[in-house]
Amino acid sequence: MTINILTIFPEMFDALNHSLLKRAQERNLLRINLVNIRDYSNLPHKNTDDYPYGGGAGMLMLAQPIASAIDALGDDCGHKIFLSPRGTVLTQNKVKQLAKREKFTLLCGHYEGVDQRVIDQYIDEEISIGDYILTGGELPAMILVDCVARYVDGVLGSSESTKSESFSGTSLLEYPQYTRPREFQGMEVPEVLLNGNHALIEQWRREQSLRITFERRPELLENVPLKQSEIDLIDQWRKEKDE
Repeated sequence: MTINILTIFPEMFDALNHSLLKRAQERNLLRINLVNIRDYSNLPHKNTDDYPYGGGAGMLMLAQPIASAIDALGDDCGHKIFLSPRGTVLTQNKVKQLAKREKFTLLCGHYEGVDQRVIDQYIDEEISIGDYILTGGELPAMILVDCVARYVDGVLGSSESTKSESFSGTSLLEYPQYTRPREFQGMEVPEVLLNGNHALIEQWRREQSLRITFERRPELLENVPLKQSEIDLIDQWRKEKDE
C-alpha cells in the first residue's frame, strides 16, 4: 500500500518511523510518500498561504501549490482525502474500506483552511477524526495512517489482533486484559482467565465487553445483537445504576 501525504510540515511525520509502522515500511508492506507542498509553490518565497477574500481571521492555504503537487503525483494519487473538521467522522468501518485500497492521498490543511476551489476540483472525500479543532491536518493524517496500516496484511503479527478490539466486528468496547505477574499491588488476575476453560473465558470476555459498553458508551448497544440472557443482564445493571 502507498499513502501519499501532502503537507507543509513533513518533519512532523518522523513519528511514523517507529514501531510497527517502521517495520512495515522496511518490509515494503507500506510506503509513506511525504510531499512538501512548499516545493510546488510558484511564488518567489515559496509561500503557501494568503489572506482570505472577504476578510476574516488568519490565513488560507493557496490552491496553486496544492493543485500542482497533486498533478505531479498523477495516477499515483489514488483516492484523495482532505483531513477536515467538516468531513465525515472516521470510523473503524471507514478504516477497513481504506485498507483495501492500493494507494490513496491525504491532504493536510493548515492555518484557517484551504481554498475551496482545490477541494472542489481535486478532493474525493473529506474526513474528520472528531468534533474538535486542531491547528492542522498533520496529526489527523498520522492517526488515519496508523489506523489503516494495522489492517494491511502482514503489518501485525497476528490477524486475530484486530478482531476482538473495540469497534472491530461489533460495536462493543474491548474487554479488560491481563498479563504477568498474577498478583500486582494486591490485585489478582480474574480466576476465570487462569483455568483454561475457553468457553467460560469467552463468556466472561463477552460480559465484560457488554458491561464496559453499557457504562461508557450505552448508545453503541443499540447495534449489538443480544441474547435474552444478555438483555436481562443489562436490565439488571440499569436497575443497579438507578438505585
